[in-house]
Parts: sequence; C-alpha cells; structure tokens
Amino acid sequence: MATRATTMLIVMLLAAMLMPATAAEPVKVVYHLNEGLEQAARAMTNIRNHLSADPTAKIVVVAHGRGVDFLLKDAKTPSGGAFVNDVDELALRGVEFRVCRFTLERRGIDPSKVVSDARLVPSGVAEVARLQSVEHYAYLRP
Repeated sequence: MATRATTMLIVMLLAAMLMPATAAEPVKVVYHLNEGLEQAARAMTNIRNHLSADPTAKIVVVAHGRGVDFLLKDAKTPSGGAFVNDVDELALRGVEFRVCRFTLERRGIDPSKVVSDARLVPSGVAEVARLQSVEHYAYLRP
C-alpha cells in the first residue's frame, strides 16, 4: 500500500505531465546601425540568417547617424537595388525598424522621406539603451 507521500508525488507528477508546455520566450535582439549603407547591407543579410535559424526571434533595428540612410525611400543597396524592398520583406517577417528623430532634424531630413515601415523615436541611442536595460534585448552591431 502506497504511503500518503508517495500518492501525493504520483498525483503531482501526473498533473505536471498533463499541463500544457509553455512556450519559451522568444530571443529579443536589437541591431544597432549608425555607419551607413554598407553596414545596413550586412545587417539585412545577418537578420535574414538570424530569422532562418530562429523564426521566432523578435528583432528591432535602431538607426541613427549615417545608419538612417538605408531607411530613406530612395536608398540603394551597394548592388543598386532598393533598400525599401529589403525593409518591406523583413517587416513582413516581424522585424521592427526605428529611426532617430534627432538625426533627421540635425541632418535636415524631412520625416516624410523615411520608409513607411520605420517608426520615429526621439533618440536612437536612447532607444538602444532602453531596449537593452528595460526590455532585456541582446545587443548586436553588424
């Protein structure tokens, strides 16, 4: 005859087996871009590879300084294609793009020139810091 402790253990094990498994939290990553079009081209490749390896990853790209250049509507990749196509493709896969408003103001770039998939944030560096410290995003710089 089973003891009370053994019975409780069996009940707990059965309950644990019947509980649905909880999905692990997705990996959260912020890609920090501030160097221009070549860095952005590398980042697009890295992000595609990242999503191929981990389709559940939550990726945010934050651009400031020369990093905003690829998020302008007329930006061209080093091979001559339109960056907006890459941005659209990745946005459809859940990647978020954020642009530094301070950079746009300092460089005299009208916000209407930014691709529609990108969201303006007050400060790119402040956004990177917030994502890392508050939302616990891993930091990547291609």
